[in-house]
Amino acid sequence: MHRRSDAGHGSSGYGVNVTAPIEWLRWWLVAGGLALVALPVNAALSALVFGIPPLVAVLTGIAQAAALPLILIRPREATALQLLAVVVVALALPPGSVSTWPLTVPGLLTLIAHTGLVSARCDWRATTLTWSVSSVLLPVVALLDPRGRSVGDGLLIEILYPALSALVVGAVMLVRRWREVRRELADARRDVEIEQNQRAIAEERTRIARELHDVVAHGMSVIHMQATSASYRIDDLDPRAEAEFTRIATGARAAMREMRQLLSVLRAQDADAELSPVPGLDGLPDLVASAERAGLPVEVRQTAAVRAAAVPERVALAAYRLVQESLSNVIRHAPGARTQIELRIEGSDLLLSVVNESAPRPAEPMESPELTGHGLTGMRERVRQVGGTLETGVRAGGGYRVAARLPIGAEQ
Repeated sequence: MHRRSDAGHGSSGYGVNVTAPIEWLRWWLVAGGLALVALPVNAALSALVFGIPPLVAVLTGIAQAAALPLILIRPREATALQLLAVVVVALALPPGSVSTWPLTVPGLLTLIAHTGLVSARCDWRATTLTWSVSSVLLPVVALLDPRGRSVGDGLLIEILYPALSALVVGAVMLVRRWREVRRELADARRDVEIEQNQRAIAEERTRIARELHDVVAHGMSVIHMQATSASYRIDDLDPRAEAEFTRIATGARAAMREMRQLLSVLRAQDADAELSPVPGLDGLPDLVASAERAGLPVEVRQTAAVRAAAVPERVALAAYRLVQESLSNVIRHAPGARTQIELRIEGSDLLLSVVNESAPRPAEPMESPELTGHGLTGMRERVRQVGGTLETGVRAGGGYRVAARLPIGAEQ
């Protein structure tokens, strides 16, 4: 049986996932509860109803019950113990037993519970192997029965066990997969939100660095230029004044150098982004794919005129950021809501809208205290910087709408 390896989880036995302490405790309670019910019922009924010798009934009852919690730490040994107990019970049944040979009803239910626990805690290979071996074991024991019974004598139970255990395994695997999908979607949404916020913070830091550089560098450059050219522009300049202008020019150069070093700290964490191309409309597919990985169904409608238009870089960047922030807001506040992105040209403007329906389920709080959003204020600022207009609001039928008109120059 094979070991299952999941990122972020250890493994033990053949495919057992070592999960968080709370979930681990929950599984111990489930397995322990089943064992506490199985032991007295199995032992008592096996001895009193099915005629198995009391000592054998107690020992096999203990073995079958103990195998259930043992699955959590030693699944291979637990399965071997369970199957051994099944064989002993089958061989211990007296000729006059009321049992449908070769297993008692409590033993059958305990074996089904064992297979279900294996499917819940181990990988599919271990589950398939456990189910197959236990299904084959019953007719094999029938053939080896020293009292001369045949496989046909226990045909009902030999059909009933594989069918019931297969139903239990199927149900457990469906629930298990559903929980995994929910966890993956939650992780993806959290990763997207963190990534979006980190990107927004980095971009804001870079924007501040650019503005500081543009403003301060311009002023310092003017000072340096005037100081160094003073001796050429002013006739009969006093040597002491010329030396003073030289010191001013030297100070301006030093200030520029120190300012660049300071700004490099602000840009350091986003250096790769600064060297990469500025995102634009051609980056929307990747943005949509990222949202879809977070569980958001997104439809994009983009006319041929948009693809053919010469959209200025600043406008394309603003459109990209609007879509990025809108999708991020939908992921935060309406997870799973169907979302439509539309881009078209009208005259000399690029019209962009992001519309989402109501969330299919109530939104769970996704934001952490340490995460800060830039929201609608940042969107309005971006649109204002390119001379456009922005409309936002709740739709009458539910959901939210973001619509922007961004000028792109001459009529396309």
